[in-house]
Amino acid sequence: MNCFTLPTAARIADIETDNYRTKTFILDVRLEAAPGQFIMAWLPRFDEKPFSLVSADPVTLMITAVGPFTRLVHELQVGDLLWLRGPFGRGFDAPATSRRIALVGGGYGVAPLLWLARRQLAQDAHVTAIIGARTKADLLYAHRFATLADTLGAGVLTVRLTTEDGSAGVHGRVTDVLAPLLNTGQLDAIYACGPHGMLHALTQLARRTTVPCQMSWEAYMRCAIGICGACEHDGKVLCMDGPVLAL
Repeated sequence: MNCFTLPTAARIADIETDNYRTKTFILDVRLEAAPGQFIMAWLPRFDEKPFSLVSADPVTLMITAVGPFTRLVHELQVGDLLWLRGPFGRGFDAPATSRRIALVGGGYGVAPLLWLARRQLAQDAHVTAIIGARTKADLLYAHRFATLADTLGAGVLTVRLTTEDGSAGVHGRVTDVLAPLLNTGQLDAIYACGPHGMLHALTQLARRTTVPCQMSWEAYMRCAIGICGACEHDGKVLCMDGPVLAL
């Protein structure tokens, strides 16, 4: 287990297709890291971009084709190389005393939450995973969470889906599922990752209760070491102070 301070070549060991624009890449390297931390992936003579770690052993990345860099990564095949720096940032600090937790993921913000779920379940937590997207086709990792829930049995991991168009799960947003759980005192902690609009809505919900909340804020990381300031958020540099921030 190690840390890559300079771009280090990693070979792609496997590629899994998640939906029409998202793939999961499993690499042949391992890192010492925690859920919520991120790495910088680099293609020589092209660009470098940040990605949350889906796992560190082996390094696993969810990559959605939304721009030139990610579309080029999607063209890579098993056996090809991807260069990495990291891990960087602060991950989730989830104490073993949090027995009833909600993991809330919006879009490809769900990337670090499956790893966090496994860690907390190993500490005997009861986990409610709330996964939201615009449509059924946009949902990510729902099948992975469902497989984990089937393995563990009912009552340990509950998976709830929401879609804005009602094509799968609850017709609405993640807050529509989370709010009743908070209002009835069923949660000890919330851990979330997703678009800023979703996180701002979760912030308002969490502040109405005494339930601790940690959120991973998506940002455009350029240097990943706190120099450029591109990822500034509310006076914090997310690549160093975050991306996970506690309320």
